[in-house]
Amino acid sequence: MRRRLFGWLVLLHVVGGLLAAMAAYTVYGRIIEGLRDDQMRVLAESYAGRRHVRELPAVDAEAIARRGALVVQLWQPGGRGLEAASIAVPVSLQPRAGFAEVRTGPLPDQRWRVYTAPDTGPGHLRVQVLQSRAFRQQRSLWRALAEGLPILALLPAALLLQWAVVWRASRALRAVAAEVAAQDERSPREIRPERVPAEIQPLVQAYNVVLARLRAALQAQRRFVQDAAHELRTPFTAIGLQLDNLRPHIADGPARRSFAQLEAGVARAQRLQEQLLRLSRQEAAEPLQAETVALVPLLRDALAQFADMAEHRGVDLGFGAPDELHGLRLQGSPVELRSLFDNLLDNAIRHSPPHGCVDLLLKRLPDGGVAVDVVDEGPGIPPELLPRVFDRFYRVAGAPAGGHGLGLAIAQSVARRHGLRIVLSDRRSQEGQGGLRARVHLAHFQLRNAA
Repeated sequence: MRRRLFGWLVLLHVVGGLLAAMAAYTVYGRIIEGLRDDQMRVLAESYAGRRHVRELPAVDAEAIARRGALVVQLWQPGGRGLEAASIAVPVSLQPRAGFAEVRTGPLPDQRWRVYTAPDTGPGHLRVQVLQSRAFRQQRSLWRALAEGLPILALLPAALLLQWAVVWRASRALRAVAAEVAAQDERSPREIRPERVPAEIQPLVQAYNVVLARLRAALQAQRRFVQDAAHELRTPFTAIGLQLDNLRPHIADGPARRSFAQLEAGVARAQRLQEQLLRLSRQEAAEPLQAETVALVPLLRDALAQFADMAEHRGVDLGFGAPDELHGLRLQGSPVELRSLFDNLLDNAIRHSPPHGCVDLLLKRLPDGGVAVDVVDEGPGIPPELLPRVFDRFYRVAGAPAGGHGLGLAIAQSVARRHGLRIVLSDRRSQEGQGGLRARVHLAHFQLRNAA
């Protein structure tokens, strides 16, 4: 928009300057013509009626070209021959009285405006006055430029003023754009129309209408997920109890293997139900109940919870943190933060091969920040798929069974609520070995050192 305004403003000034110059050239040219013609007529009349003139005031070529000096020619009665002249000019006596245009050569300075005085009677000299046509046009041209140049000279100031006006008018629009870009897509807020220029208010109002519809759809979706998760809890619990009661009565053999597969399926369904319920609670937009959380003990507890799972899968768990970071405190919800690291650890253990390693590392970064890394030795994720793994129910092709594609979505939701940032990187492309690194960046202002 600014470039277009600049372009049109420049065009307007250029066209305005040219029109002013053309108008000045035309109007002032007529004025100059009238004044100079009157001078020529008056001068001719001053010599009219004379019978003899000994000499005329001499003029030179420079005076004719630069000052528009008038050249007087006195011709013998009847125009038989030149009696006297201010300067020799190859212009003959015109056959008719009045003004005429005479060209004595192809160059501009060889064109003349000629006034021939009427014959005043027998024995009287004929009078003819000449003036350079190039001088007249030059005077008109300079006057036209004098009229057009001020308009063009105002162009920089007009552009600067226009830039300032547009910048001031668009400042509110930029602020609204930044507010829209910073919104969470799961909880969009309306934009106040009075904060933007009147020309943009219809667009903002239409945007708010769309947001209201989107917010209603999201709320309906959240209610459905939450209600479904709550309603499924009771039947899954009952099925689990029935399976526990039925287990002693199942004989070894094919029936026992089928029963184990049934238990695994019910366990996966219960885990999906719990993840849906946790996700719906986090997206309820409830105020964050923040408190001071000791980070290292929280990480150790999360790691201990997965010890049995890691041992069952033959995965070696490791923990590392420098002594200087053992006293770190993080402001947030301990339940939600625990859920964040639980999902990252669960994802890492499930994707690690037997006899692989999963490390939970608290470290200081080269730029002075602090981060928690969850590193595994699994197949990793292709770099082009990394942005998609945070989508709900998205699972990378070839991923092991048992997952539902919600763990990373839950972790991302918790991170956003706490002002944290999760970055996934494929270790094969960066470190030359298989696996995935999930790094949780902790903001500086959210860290507190222990006393």
